[in-house]
Amino acid sequence: MTITQLKYALAIAEHKNFTKAAEKCFVTQPTLSTQIQKLEDELDITIFDRGKKPIELTEVGRKIVIQARNIVNEADRIQDIVDQQKGFIGGEFRLGIIPTIMPTLLPMFLKNFIKKYPKIKLKIEEHTTEEILALINDGHLDAAIAATPLESDTIKERVLYYEPFVAYVPNNHRLRDKKTLEVADLDIDDMLLLEDGHCFRDGVINLCKTFKVQIDEKFQLESGSIETLIKLSDEGLGMTLLPYLHTLDIQDKLSSNLVHFKEPSPAREVSIIYHKSELKMQIIDAMHDVISGIIRGAIAFQNVEIVSPVAK
Repeated sequence: MTITQLKYALAIAEHKNFTKAAEKCFVTQPTLSTQIQKLEDELDITIFDRGKKPIELTEVGRKIVIQARNIVNEADRIQDIVDQQKGFIGGEFRLGIIPTIMPTLLPMFLKNFIKKYPKIKLKIEEHTTEEILALINDGHLDAAIAATPLESDTIKERVLYYEPFVAYVPNNHRLRDKKTLEVADLDIDDMLLLEDGHCFRDGVINLCKTFKVQIDEKFQLESGSIETLIKLSDEGLGMTLLPYLHTLDIQDKLSSNLVHFKEPSPAREVSIIYHKSELKMQIIDAMHDVISGIIRGAIAFQNVEIVSPVAK
């Protein structure tokens, strides 16, 4: 068997279609089919059930694909060793970022990073945390930036920074006159939240649950973006919590609506995460260093209490 055959098998397992897998691998469909047939003949088993639509893995095929992914990863590690020996930092790097981090962090570091490392071809994608974990484990992302800790046995995490939560409290709200807030002041029933699937939403819920044993999970209103939450709050529909970096773009006339928490401030931990196989570590190290250096000038808070992003 060959590494190429294993890569073809992984592509078919992902796309569940020989034609789409061939396009992904930049070969003709007959070429791909021939190589998979040779692999099955050599092993004397059937990897794919071609009678199903879409194509499905056989029971033994599922086990082979798991091992094939490990083998392909280890083969890629050889190139990593060569690159590190040569001091080369370049090549394609697929990075995922969660939606509540993408609009604030990316503009801060991207220009500096590509200028410092022009040989790296960055491919950046926005995904939820759940999607990111699946994509990293399946080998479709090299790394991601997300809120941690994630309690995953297959993922490693390197902290980039701690980002405090800041309350956005509109006029005529019951907390409007407070100079600083305590977590105990929060009431989930008048809190505007991001829609389901956002880990920042889960962090806010976990924060409130710390002080409420039972809460009614029927919220007044949910939205897909932080900017929408701010506008809805201005309409008197409730207060919301924002990640600190989002507050830096708040217009001056609205900045009076921002209320900070007493220390230790509740905060989210933001990390660069990657598979435990540790491929492309030279690029991950470079990205960690660039982001950590830039973020120090934006966030000076250290006395924080980390709120879990994992839904409880």
